[in-house]
Amino acid sequence: MNALRSALFVLWMAVTVVPWAIFVLVYSIFVRGHRLYWFTMMWLRMAIWGARVICGVRHRIQGWENLPDTRIILCPKHQSTWETFAFPTLMPHPLCYVFKRELLMIPFFGWAMGRLDMIHIDRSKRAEAWAKVAEQGRRFMADGHWVIMFPEGTRTPRGSQGTYKNGAARLAVTTDTPLVPIAVTSARCWPRKSFVLRPGVIDISIGKPIPATGREPDELMREVERWVEAEMRRLDPEAYGAPAPVAQPT
Repeated sequence: MNALRSALFVLWMAVTVVPWAIFVLVYSIFVRGHRLYWFTMMWLRMAIWGARVICGVRHRIQGWENLPDTRIILCPKHQSTWETFAFPTLMPHPLCYVFKRELLMIPFFGWAMGRLDMIHIDRSKRAEAWAKVAEQGRRFMADGHWVIMFPEGTRTPRGSQGTYKNGAARLAVTTDTPLVPIAVTSARCWPRKSFVLRPGVIDISIGKPIPATGREPDELMREVERWVEAEMRRLDPEAYGAPAPVAQPT
């Protein structure tokens, strides 16, 4: 049954993304910036709605009060495609993703994404990529965007931990912008590299902003890592096979 429902969900996304991407490409000729962003995000809302209605994937959030109205850099746990679709529909500010430029080649979806204020980088050219992240990150945040970077870089299986890279912390220190750690248990319902979605609840926990003033990037990212991984074990202890530790206050 889950496989059938998942197939219907994929069909729902495929059928809706093509006309919506065409609308975005045409609309972007006349409108750019925040108006184009929120118009584009309506398709992501349809995708998340489809996951809930067709596959029974729901979510609940704690820590809303920790989100300030000032500029921040979001540092979420990355387990699934779900959070890449969901966060733009949940956050009150436009999000600026940092992602590999190969995603722009995805028909329709990538083409539409290329019209938005995002930071697409060539990972093979690290120095050039970092310069682009620093320059465009500063500019987009000045325009009211929140930058979002997955510290682990790629999706990790449920109950595991990837290597936390310090790119977000470097940007935070360079621009004097707080980091906001976020734990997400999305692999419960949409596992990495899996076609089948399972019904259930995805927990999202938003931590308090961690100031970057006077900090070293490595030290700052270790604090993000400690909070996120402790919170993951609290939210999903059965996945880690151990009692949940208490997340340290930030």
